[in-house]
Amino acid sequence: MERRPTPPSNRAEAHAVPQGSYTAAVTVDERGAVTGWSDGARLLLGYPPAEILGRDAALLLAEPGTDAWREAAAGPRWSGTAALRHRDGHRLDREVLVHRRPSGERSGGTEWRVVSAVTGPAAATDRALGEWAFDQSPCVAAVFDDGLRLVLASVGMQHSLSLTEATMRGLRLTDIAPYEGGGEAESGMRRILDGGAPEDVHLRLDPADPEHDWHGRLAPLTDHEGQVRAVTLTAHADPAEQLVWRRMLLLSDAGVRIGTSSDIQRTARELADVVVPAFADACAVDLLDAPRPGATAADGRALRRAAVRAAPQGPPLAHPSGDVLHCPPWSPGGRCLSEGRGAVYASDDEIVTRWAREDPPAAAWIRESRTHSLMVVPLRAAGTTFGVALFGRNLRSEPFDPDDLWLAEQLAARTAVSIQGAERAQRQHTTTMTLQRSLLPQTLPEQAALDIATRYLPSVSQAGVGGDWFDVIPLSGTRVALVVGDVVGHGMRAAATMGRVRTAVRTLADVDLPPDELLSHLDDLVVHLSAEEASADNAEDSAGGVGTTCLYGVYDPVTRRLTVARAGHPPPAVVASGTVRFLDVPAGPPLGLGGLPFESFETELPEGSLIALYTNGLLEPRDHDIDEALDKMFGALARPAQNLDALCDRVLKTMLTHRPDDDIALLLARTRALHADRVATWELPFDLAAVADARKQATDQLIAWHLEEAAFITELIVSEMVTNAFRYGRPPVRLRLIHDDRTLTCEVFDSSNTAPHMRRAHTYDEGGRGLLLVGQLTQRWGTRHATTGKTVWAEQFLAEH
Repeated sequence: MERRPTPPSNRAEAHAVPQGSYTAAVTVDERGAVTGWSDGARLLLGYPPAEILGRDAALLLAEPGTDAWREAAAGPRWSGTAALRHRDGHRLDREVLVHRRPSGERSGGTEWRVVSAVTGPAAATDRALGEWAFDQSPCVAAVFDDGLRLVLASVGMQHSLSLTEATMRGLRLTDIAPYEGGGEAESGMRRILDGGAPEDVHLRLDPADPEHDWHGRLAPLTDHEGQVRAVTLTAHADPAEQLVWRRMLLLSDAGVRIGTSSDIQRTARELADVVVPAFADACAVDLLDAPRPGATAADGRALRRAAVRAAPQGPPLAHPSGDVLHCPPWSPGGRCLSEGRGAVYASDDEIVTRWAREDPPAAAWIRESRTHSLMVVPLRAAGTTFGVALFGRNLRSEPFDPDDLWLAEQLAARTAVSIQGAERAQRQHTTTMTLQRSLLPQTLPEQAALDIATRYLPSVSQAGVGGDWFDVIPLSGTRVALVVGDVVGHGMRAAATMGRVRTAVRTLADVDLPPDELLSHLDDLVVHLSAEEASADNAEDSAGGVGTTCLYGVYDPVTRRLTVARAGHPPPAVVASGTVRFLDVPAGPPLGLGGLPFESFETELPEGSLIALYTNGLLEPRDHDIDEALDKMFGALARPAQNLDALCDRVLKTMLTHRPDDDIALLLARTRALHADRVATWELPFDLAAVADARKQATDQLIAWHLEEAAFITELIVSEMVTNAFRYGRPPVRLRLIHDDRTLTCEVFDSSNTAPHMRRAHTYDEGGRGLLLVGQLTQRWGTRHATTGKTVWAEQFLAEH
């Protein structure tokens, strides 16, 4: 805002902003960028507009990660102390007011306007302004000292009573207005002087209108040390209008405070908090419970007390939250449920007395609190009844009236709508969680290359479950693929997209593509998914997975080498020889952008090394920055653990002080190695006569491994695969046998890129039966291509000894 000019020296001078005062105003868009910068902001923080406009607003904060700023971004308005950073680096603690409003730049967008007042030296007349405001106020207001005698009276009170302040000064209220309510008001003044809370009173101040009561408010007047020195009285001459105003304020308050979460119990408590003590002296919210087995309509309904609250001055209510209550069909609650409408009862009504007599536990609070007026309304929305709300008055003298019943029904309806939305959100969350968990690996596959432990934590945000996932995929040659990924968005659509992407990864992994090529094909798939959804009616709800991140790595226990590529995903951490480090994997772009390359990184790991794969939710806790988060994760990974499951739990416990705002997938793998005594390799001369030698070498090796029972099938496999390599491949030809605890793998390499294909031979065909035979004799077989050449492999499951 602009600096205000110095006002002229006249009667208005006392009301002008002191010289040197100005308002600093900043506008921030949805991206967190500064879009508006006033001259006052320049004076306060030192940045010229050209230097700050368009930059991240976090630059202006000395403490950008505080919870207060998350609250400021979430609500319609926020105020408090902000730690700002001046352009020269020093810290400024300023009181700020933040307004959330529609964006002026983009239709449907949002922006935040942050303002802070900077004032000059206080004027000598500041205290006089307050005195003048009280003296000249048109409202009825007065101050009574600790002897309950009038000290000050506003112009409004003098006009209302047709008495001057000089006439009333030194008199007590019962002397000034010796009518109904004066004595009770003085009793309230004594309680306030003794440390009591503010009170509402009803007075008759005008003798010319004996039927007209005034609504008054008594409040303490304290000194700088907090000691009560006097009592203020304010009164309104039109209580009916004030009553309507208070009811409208209550409805407005309910619209903000009820239904702030998807927790049904919390929603019920919010209703009780809103109405007590502003509307009722006691409130209980009872929700329908599951029917008892064998129960009939004549038995009534079971209600579970979801919330209960009583005014601080009144006795506590019986049946704390969580108790299950029996609700007979003839009781106030039973009739409310069956008729679907509310009702008001006096404490001596027949239905209430019968309820108290025949069901003492449920109605005990009415007797114990001496409730004289009871109101019961249904919690009903869209034709569905969720329970009842009971309101009682025992401290107020006036009973509930039809207008109160209308207000209670409005409050109950708002609560029911929130409960219905909460139930719908819970069902949707449960469905999404079920889908998400069904798409994640249910059990980890058996393999000999790695010891593995995993964890998945869903978020607790209102956005719902996200699309994080992990996978472990056995590959040929005892190799294993490790995958983690994060689909953008939350909810059902993100979970479904995750399932499609994960299925595509498994399909591409089965082709045995290198990590960088696999991510390139996966990128094409996400581009196609995005194009499909862009033409759908609900395109605005999804980007088809654009922005999805993924990390894909392959570990070979024979060579102990790990090959990794990533698409916009955090790099893996490795613990080897007591040192924790990130692997320097090139940072590829997120999936769905199309046409951009990915690069692989390869490294050799000592046996027993630890590999940690994770999604970014693990590194985004709310209470510390990214560097601190990395230090914590490295420290947790470096310390020895009894097993990988214990290490997973330690990492999560170290990183998280609360349930995460984003999903977290964590995969830890400890490397094993297949040593030379488990691997046998032979270079074969490029001659069909070498097939017999290959069979003999394979058989001798199986005898050395004590696997004689697998010799016959292995001879057939070696014979067929080596023969094909000599007939259709190119030199060099290499035979390799790999033996782990579960499988025996036979591999034949040649430098040709022509892949074999299984076909069905006809009756008089001389060939075409070999691969069919291999497929029948083994559990799996396939081909994987390298930069030059290919490897044909076949895998047998070994019988347990």
